Parts: sequence; structure tokens; C-alpha cells
Amino acid sequence: MTPDANLAALRAELARTGLDGFVVPLTDEHMSEYVGAYAQRLGWLTGFGGSAGSAVVLADAAAIFTDGRYTLQVREQVSAADWQYVPVPQESIAGWLGAHVAAGDRIGYDPWLHTGGWVTDTAAALADRGAELVPVSANPIDAIWTDRPAPSPAPLTVHADPHAGRSSAAKRAEIADWLAQHDADAVVLTALDSIAWALNVRGGDVAHTPVALAYAIVGSDGTTDLFVAPGKVDDAVRQHLGNAVRLHPREAFAGALRGYAGKRVAADPERAVAAILDALQAGGARRLSLRDPVVLAKALKNPAEVAGHRAASIRDGAALTRFLRWVETTCPAGGETELSAAARLLAFREDTGCLLDTSFDTISATGAHGASPHYHVTEDSNAPILPGQLFLIDSGGQYADGTTDVTRVMPIGAPTAEMRDRFTRVLKGHIAIATAIFPDGTSGAQIDGFARRPLWEAGLDFAHGTGHGIGSYLSVHEGPQRIAAPNYPGGASLEPLRAGMMLSNEPGYYKAGEYGIRIENLLLTIPVAIPGGDPDRAMLGFETLTFAPIERTLIDAALLTGEERGWLDAYHADVLDRLGPVLDDDERAWLAAKCAPIG
Repeated sequence: MTPDANLAALRAELARTGLDGFVVPLTDEHMSEYVGAYAQRLGWLTGFGGSAGSAVVLADAAAIFTDGRYTLQVREQVSAADWQYVPVPQESIAGWLGAHVAAGDRIGYDPWLHTGGWVTDTAAALADRGAELVPVSANPIDAIWTDRPAPSPAPLTVHADPHAGRSSAAKRAEIADWLAQHDADAVVLTALDSIAWALNVRGGDVAHTPVALAYAIVGSDGTTDLFVAPGKVDDAVRQHLGNAVRLHPREAFAGALRGYAGKRVAADPERAVAAILDALQAGGARRLSLRDPVVLAKALKNPAEVAGHRAASIRDGAALTRFLRWVETTCPAGGETELSAAARLLAFREDTGCLLDTSFDTISATGAHGASPHYHVTEDSNAPILPGQLFLIDSGGQYADGTTDVTRVMPIGAPTAEMRDRFTRVLKGHIAIATAIFPDGTSGAQIDGFARRPLWEAGLDFAHGTGHGIGSYLSVHEGPQRIAAPNYPGGASLEPLRAGMMLSNEPGYYKAGEYGIRIENLLLTIPVAIPGGDPDRAMLGFETLTFAPIERTLIDAALLTGEERGWLDAYHADVLDRLGPVLDDDERAWLAAKCAPIG
């Protein structure tokens, strides 16, 4: 079926079930950012291939909601004849519904795909118009999606303690201590990466993110009930989990939530869907709205995780360097495409012998495609890499010891003066973040503007956050930390930055119809001692963890200050020092030329 046929089929199903509309988010039962194929309902309905968005379908109107990262992509993939494009956060689903429903309308939602807060806000907006928000017991899309993929059968695997840095028993004991502090009897873990981290297991149920579809309930003594498909657990995983982790089928989870009558049970209101909160309440539990205790613990990387990431970064940086050399020497002659380039980079990473997966779908974008920050190349969109273009490659690897994410831009032939100006301004913003020093407790929102100032000074900007957290052989996008201001997708990041947090540093610039620029490295937040500073004021800064050359032919050195030139030269010297020993003679000579002082 085509997207327009799918839309018609959904409207017919809604009419059959007595609904006047339905809300379709791009998420799963765990409020995941990236979801398995079985949960890609938004893509099936609309044709949209982005990683964030939602839709609303009414009998006579339909809207798709996306943020600034997908302004171009949604128009290329979703029919304007069928769908209204609505930007977020400028407009919300609740606000749009409030303006489009009529009194008496019944708008359906799947309580396994929305938070309780969303339900409350949306129900209130509909009530103001005399309409009703109605939970469905079965998702109507599932009733008409005849070839819907089954959930992945991939097995659980053990994430070894040397990579994890701490045993699962120690992590669960820490969760038990947290429960004691809050006088709670149990906590429900619903985020897939939280479960993977707490139990030191990994899975293969979501493309590029090594997690398994599961739920967990951790008790006050650290014992845990894990709800997962039995076929995913072999003897090695069973032995690893031990007797303190009780195994149950995943479908038993909803019923188990009703067994906590009179108990104080914590559930994260941002990560536990409405159906979970409703089940706890129906079972007589006293629900505590507290943030998942794993979220912050997972973000503060321990020494083993940091050491693992350093090793992964060298391995990954060498593969990327070989690829950048290939781009420079091969692509100007023609014959290469976005898909062939992505395949070549994958081959360089596979040559390491350590790659387990890519950390997301590689963004291989040439020319105008680079102006879509989250562009995803397909057979239909695949474009040739041609002279005069900028080629942007945003990619990463999943290794047992770390997760990488890096973006570089290469000119195919000689860049224009405008390209060099814009690239250099993005580089200046990148350096401003990399060299930032700030008091402990500063949020990412407070430093986001550092990356934008060189662009703002030219009347320019970019429509995405400057940085996201990253997991340790886990999700490439990990919270709670981010570098983002209020008026950009995702809103302000008010989480205090702490030593041990890893973040990306990725300012960019995008000229619609022509090119895109982004420079991305990963950073580790570290303590900084400042001679003569207030001894009672702890200060933090960043250590750059990613090593790959930044294309010098795109840099207008005249726009750089002396301090910026100093940072760039020191960074490139570090790149050469770290990667040189693992490259062959020709590769090393090429890298040495790329890493020469900027002058």
C-alpha cells in the first residue's frame, strides 16, 4: 500500500471504531527515540523517514509535526496534498487539535505510546472544545498494517564487567540505596538503555542501538523482575543475571504492575507511558513521580567506560581518516554516490575487526542534501557526488568499548569563498564550545550561544541543538545532558553539566538547496583547575575525545583569532600523534599534510 492508501485505510478504521481522529507518535512502548521496525507506524502511514515526529489524522484533515531538523525532509517525503506540515515547538499537537476538532469529537490515542503528562495536556485542550481524548485498547494502525514486521527475536548478550566498569549487582545495590532515600518499595524501569545499563546486558531489537525490548522492576533489596521474551535469554545470560534477577515473559508486565497495592512505586513521568501509570494506580500502588535513577548514573561515565571510549575513538578515527583520504582522491573524478560513499566508510570501519554496528544510519549527503541535518540516503534519493559540491558525512560506530559519532565535511574540488566563510564560522563556534570553562552546575542551555555567536554576527544560525549526550556501547543520543537553548528543537537543556558526562559538539550551517556544514567531535566534561581562582568554586571544561582532521581547504585562516589557530594546530598535532601509529606510510603522509599548522 502507498501512504495515501494507508491514510484512507486508517480513516476507514477510525470510522468503523467510532473515532473522529487519532494521534500517531514516532515512538514505542518505552518512549524510545529510535524504535524497532514493528513500531514505525508514523513512517508506514506518511512515508516520513526521520527519527522524530508525530501525526494527527482527522476525518477531513491531517497534520504531521516535525522540528527544524526535518523542515526540508518532511516536504520531500510526505505529500502536501494529504498532510499539513506543522513546525514544533512553535505549535503543539494539543494546540492544533484544539483549533481543528468539533464539539463531541472523540480523538483516539494509544496509552502505550504517550506519557501521562501528554494525555493530561491534550485532554484539557480537547475538553475546552467539548471534544474527548479516548484511549484505545488496540492501536488502529496495527489492525490495517497487514505486513507489519514482528518484534525482533535478537538474543540478549552479556556486556562484560571490564567494559561496563561496574557489576550489575553493584548498580542494582545503588538503585536500592536510591529507593531507600525516597522511602520507596520499587522502581519501574521502562527506558531500554536504562535496563541494559543496570543489568549489564545488550540486545539487538533496535537498529544501531544495542538494547532489548524489556521492562524491569527493581525492588528495595536490589532484586529485580525482568520482563523479556524467554527466547532471548540463554544460559550465559541467565548465569550472568543470577538468582537476584527473576525472569518473566514480557507480556506479563502489565499484569505485574497491578500487584503493588499499598506499595510506594517510583515511575519516571517522562519515560513511563500512560498505560503503565494507569496500571499502577488501578492496582492500588502509591505512585511516586521520580526520574529514573539510572538516567544520571549512566551519564556519569566511570574510568573503564572513559578508557573504552578512548580506545574506540582511535580505532574509529583511523577508519574515518582513511575514508576522508578516499573522498579527496577518488570522488572528484566522478562515479561515486552518497550510497557508495557510505558503503566505503562502513568497509573501513569493518576492517577494524571490532565494529558491531553503526551507531545510526550514516548521513551521507552531497550538495543540497547536506542542508537537511538528518538526511537519510535511500535508493530513490541517492545523488552523485559532483565537483563544486560540499560532501557532509555524519556517522558513528558501535564497539563493545564505546559508541562514536563524528561529522566532517569535504569539498569536492575547490570550495567557494562563501563556503569557506561559513565553514570557518562553524569552526569558530566549535572551538568556543571545546575551550569553554564554566562553573560546576552550568547547564548546556547556558553555553549553547557560544557556538552560535560567530554565525549570529553574520546574520546566520542553525536550527538544532549544539550537542547531545552519548552512551557507552548504548544509545548515540543519551540524556539527560544536552547543549541546547530554549528556542531550538527539544527546548532548553537545564540539566547541570557534571564531570564524567560525554557530549557532542556539533554546530552547523545549512543553505537550503545548496549545501550543509557541520563539524562534530565528542567531548568529556572534566574538572578544571584555574590558578588564582576561587578555591571554593569548582570549574569544569571539556576534553576532546574525537580524532580526525578538520578540512583545512575549507578554513579561512584570516577569520580565526590567534587563540583559535592555537587550538586548531594543537588539535591537529594530537590527531597526528594518536592516529599516525595505526596508519600505513601513505596514509600517515596524507594525514601529516592535513594536520600541518594552519599558519
